[in-house]
Amino acid sequence: QVQPVESGGGLVETGGSLRLSCRVPGFTFSAHHMAWFRQAPGKEREFVAGISRAGSERDYAESVKGRFTISRDNAENMVYLQMDSLEPKDTAIYYCAARESLTLVIATRPDDYDYWGPGTQVTVSS
Repeated sequence: QVQPVESGGGLVETGGSLRLSCRVPGFTFSAHHMAWFRQAPGKEREFVAGISRAGSERDYAESVKGRFTISRDNAENMVYLQMDSLEPKDTAIYYCAARESLTLVIATRPDDYDYWGPGTQVTVSS
């Protein structure tokens, strides 16, 4: 079993930045694509950003392009989400997710991911 653990959420004002971190088991980390999803009250869980096994392929939701950056450090078993120019609409619980893949295709559906962290709250005040 892969058990991601998120950290770095918190309260920030509009225009501010946060960096989310996610740690996963080392012996399986490099075999997995990683992604960040978020879910706001009354909304469905939505894809935010994804990254392939070696970090060569990345994908972002249209709403965060140019503001968020996903990265990974396989030597440290870590994946990150740098969030800049935050807006109140970014307020949500953010989840780290993992899936095994032999391709460079980045899945964007929650059902495509097998392992999930407990989530971390991000709140952006206006």
